[in-house]
Amino acid sequence: MTEYKTIKDLGDLNGKVVMLRADLNVPMDENFNVTNTARIDRTVPTIKTLMKKGAKVVVISHFGRPEGKGDMKNSLSHIVKNLEKALGNKVTFVDDCIGEKVATAVKNMSADEVLLLENLRFYNEEKKGDEAFAKELVKPADVYVSDAFSTAHRAHASMVAAAQQLPAAMGLLMEEEVNALTTGLNNPVRPLIAIVGGSKVSTKLDLLNNLVKKVDKLVISGGMAHTFMKASGIDTINESNSLVQMDMLDTAKEIMATAKANNCEIILPQDVVVSKEFKPMAEHKTVDLGSIPAEGWSLLDVGAKTIASINAKLDECKTLVWNGPLGVFEMKPFDTATNAVAEHAAELTKAGKLTSVAGGGDTVSALENAGVADKFTYISTAGGAFLEWMEGKELPGVAVLKK
Repeated sequence: MTEYKTIKDLGDLNGKVVMLRADLNVPMDENFNVTNTARIDRTVPTIKTLMKKGAKVVVISHFGRPEGKGDMKNSLSHIVKNLEKALGNKVTFVDDCIGEKVATAVKNMSADEVLLLENLRFYNEEKKGDEAFAKELVKPADVYVSDAFSTAHRAHASMVAAAQQLPAAMGLLMEEEVNALTTGLNNPVRPLIAIVGGSKVSTKLDLLNNLVKKVDKLVISGGMAHTFMKASGIDTINESNSLVQMDMLDTAKEIMATAKANNCEIILPQDVVVSKEFKPMAEHKTVDLGSIPAEGWSLLDVGAKTIASINAKLDECKTLVWNGPLGVFEMKPFDTATNAVAEHAAELTKAGKLTSVAGGGDTVSALENAGVADKFTYISTAGGAFLEWMEGKELPGVAVLKK
């Protein structure tokens, strides 16, 4: 992490006002109750560390998609009680993020108090990356710290322009994220295997093109595997029984050729689970690739042969990067393959044989469903930022924190 500035590089923070860019964009029900506090919980260590150093912490975040208009539905006031509970400190809410109200609240802060400012996206200038807005935002602060890796792929005002106005550094969560992804993809212990799922090849082209040049083995799963299976000569795959993208067959062939040129082994399904209905516990059967029914059945998971093949490949590797489930994990029994491979990866991790890094909304949900989310080396809080890092792109919100 010598490449980036961290809290350790900020020097004495006693009495200083630190503006902390967090990601508190948490799921909430119709009664404004937070249904998953993970993002709140994971930024608490940074807040506590800054407070121990004597800093006055002012937390800023986006929430939802208010598109530049203030409304109660998207107000951060709803998470005050959750943040207070997680911190064990008083949290004072300010119903704006710039201006006199904020300046007064900062001036009146007590040592054991944290300020939470209103949703940044109540101002259109936030998403536009407006420098004047960023200057107003950080006006009450002495130091800027970013803990919002999950928003680091956006060059928003609070992510980039704000960091350019003050001494700036990564928070502990941002540092953890970057360390984990660097270890997982940029500087891994090899052999390195990636598991990539998703419904369509077209949505993960950049990712696949980057990975085949970086990883030793690539498991392609989910609906996107259907296109690769068709491109590799499996004639039983068609548009009525799978998610094959016929217009992407040549692209799939090009990706496979690039993989071969870079000594990257691509692992595709060897058998599949098919069902007549798209619903939990629907009638289903496992078939070999040559026996996939032409119509009336859909591919919803992979079978025991594929599970065994992937697990055997995991046994050969030292590092795993995972993004995307193997099947329709939201419905039993079509979560079987995802669960089995996730459990095996967790066992290897526990035994010290594998460094396992995973990220993306569906992936985290799938690993939670499998009961192993806390057994991987690292689970990223990010979706889009995790993907763009895997695609080999530089994230503006990370790049701005370079030394």
